[in-house]
Amino acid sequence: MIDSDLYEAKKLYPFQEKTVLSILDELEKNGKNFNLLFQLPTGGGKTVIFSEIAKRYIEKFGEKVLILTHRIELSVQTSKQLDAIQVKNKVINSEVKTIPDQHEYQCFIAMVETLNNRLNENENFIENVGLVIVDEAHYNSFRKIFQFYQGGNILGVTATPLSSNRTLPLKDNYNKLLVGESIASLIESKYLSDADTYTYDVSLHGLKIGSNGDFTVNSSDVVYGNYFMQEKLLFAYEEVAVGDKTLIFNSGIETSLRVEETFKKRGINVRHLDSTFSDKDRKDVLSWFKNTPDAVLTSVGILTTGFDEPTVQTIIINRATRSLTLYHQMIGRGSRILPNKNKFKVIDLGNNVRRFGFWQDYINWQDAFRFPDRFLESQLSEYDDLEFEVEFEFPKGMDKLINVKALDAFNIREVYYQLIDEDRKGKEAVELSMDNHAEVIKEAATDFFHGLELLDSLQEHIEYRLKQYTKCISKSTSNYLKYLIETYNRQLRQKLRMVLDDE
Repeated sequence: MIDSDLYEAKKLYPFQEKTVLSILDELEKNGKNFNLLFQLPTGGGKTVIFSEIAKRYIEKFGEKVLILTHRIELSVQTSKQLDAIQVKNKVINSEVKTIPDQHEYQCFIAMVETLNNRLNENENFIENVGLVIVDEAHYNSFRKIFQFYQGGNILGVTATPLSSNRTLPLKDNYNKLLVGESIASLIESKYLSDADTYTYDVSLHGLKIGSNGDFTVNSSDVVYGNYFMQEKLLFAYEEVAVGDKTLIFNSGIETSLRVEETFKKRGINVRHLDSTFSDKDRKDVLSWFKNTPDAVLTSVGILTTGFDEPTVQTIIINRATRSLTLYHQMIGRGSRILPNKNKFKVIDLGNNVRRFGFWQDYINWQDAFRFPDRFLESQLSEYDDLEFEVEFEFPKGMDKLINVKALDAFNIREVYYQLIDEDRKGKEAVELSMDNHAEVIKEAATDFFHGLELLDSLQEHIEYRLKQYTKCISKSTSNYLKYLIETYNRQLRQKLRMVLDDE
């Protein structure tokens, strides 16, 4: 427990007070065995809100409160706030095996894995708990704890009410979602800084999707560790953020170390931080970052939650992600407002804005909570996402059968937009694409039947091209694409019959 004299209690803003009353009212109105999920943007003061809820719940119902976190930093931060508002609390870390003096405490803060181990040994490890508060409730690791507290209430708190595992939606564990203030509202009321967003087109060719649904670290390191991407990052920083206190988010450690090396060669005040650092080294780096006006901190994952440095002026997303939650967490690190800071900058180097929209945009969180599959499908699907952003790779050995360079040289998107600029019909791009395929097959085929074999081997490439076209015209339904592919192949076969001998 931390001495409250060292930590000044954060007073509730009017919207926070209103939120506390709304949540307590929901819990009282619905009684036991009711689980409530609460959404509030990063920077809205979730810790202050749920600490005050814990205090008032204890006073009102006379039962203890358990707060679950997934990071030790969040546990310590919460304990400080509780101390400051005179709630006697105890942090349960790996060293706490038993709590013989638990009657002395009103509130307990625990890391989820540690508590799970204790509860499996003794399900009465903590007694008389009426309310369980789950911080960063979108993480699925908390589910294993719920079975021990079915007779009470659970309050989940998150900025993005979307489960980290698509197959385990939050609606399975929470009865209702309460949506807090929007990002735009908090900006307008001057509780959050506004973001100026700068996007740079990048090729995501080579990225692969892992079992968690996001791009893999290894493939991201390959894409973002190369010279050209490092140069693009440096260019973006020098164009937008020179002299700003800047936080860079990377997917992998190798990329972050390359960023540190690249920036140092340029004479920029930069340091690297990742999860392998000792507590002492980490504190040293964060202290340097806090006290250095033009500091650039390049990091991996570790600062997306439980990190609060209001003086950050620029966020650089030097990675691509398919996680809306992570997207909001990264940008949210720059949103804290100060007397001399009502704006911050976001540099997107992962086509993330195209994927998710701007950070300030309205999101229907009720829709996300009730119909998560539909909500996620309204974003780009993982297949379409990659199909639209990466180049097509021909199968190995195809270059020995056909002129793949001539096929690569034809970009249907570029042709489409060129036609539009010339005030011609965009549909002509399909005709020109067909001519390109026909010409290449004609050059390689010995006769009509050989041409049909080559056509058959190009089906994936044809589908890839036509998907690019349907994206251009914003008509990408599966039925339309199927129709387009069938029509394309039929007309292409007719062209080949005309130009090739059928003997």
